[in-house]
Amino acid sequence: MKFFSGFCLKNDKKFFKEYLEEGLVVAGFSKGAQEALDYVLTSKERVDKLQLFSPAFFNYSEKIIEMNLQAFKKDKDSYIKNFLIKAGAILENGKWKIENEYLEIGECNIVDLEKLFTFDWEKIKQIQDVKIEVFLGEFDKIIALKKARDFFKNYADIYFFNKSNHFLRRAN
Repeated sequence: MKFFSGFCLKNDKKFFKEYLEEGLVVAGFSKGAQEALDYVLTSKERVDKLQLFSPAFFNYSEKIIEMNLQAFKKDKDSYIKNFLIKAGAILENGKWKIENEYLEIGECNIVDLEKLFTFDWEKIKQIQDVKIEVFLGEFDKIIALKKARDFFKNYADIYFFNKSNHFLRRAN
C-alpha cells in the first residue's frame, strides 16, 4: 500500500484508514490523488487498485487560478488557514484537527499549488487493468464536486459520503 498526502499536509493517511486496503494498492487524498494517479501511470510495480480520496478536481479559469496563486504568494499562512477551514478542519489551541485527530502541516510551495490547479485528469484514460475507486463528500467545499462526480463516473466506482466534507467527515 502506497499513500500520497494532500496539499500542505503530511501523515493524513490516518483519516482514511477505514477505507484503505492493503496489498497492491495506491491511494491519495486531494492533491495526493493526483500524485497517486501519476505514480500508477509511471510505476513499473504492479498495482491492482487506485483509491482517490476527495481528488483535487478543479474547473477554474486562468483568472481564478492566478488570483489563488497571488493570494498564496502574498500570505501563505492565511491561504493555508482558509483552505483548511473550507476543507472542514478546526483550529484548536493552535493545532488543526478533524474530529479527534490532529492534522500535520507539511511543506508546500507555489509550484505545488499551480500543479494542483492545472492537473490533467484526462490521463486517467490511460489506466488499464487497475480498479479505480473515488471517494467524494457531499459538502466538499474544495473541489468542483459535481464536475468531479460526472467525470470520474466514467472510470471508477464512486463512493459518495452524504453530509461529509473534504476529509469525508460529517460536515459541521
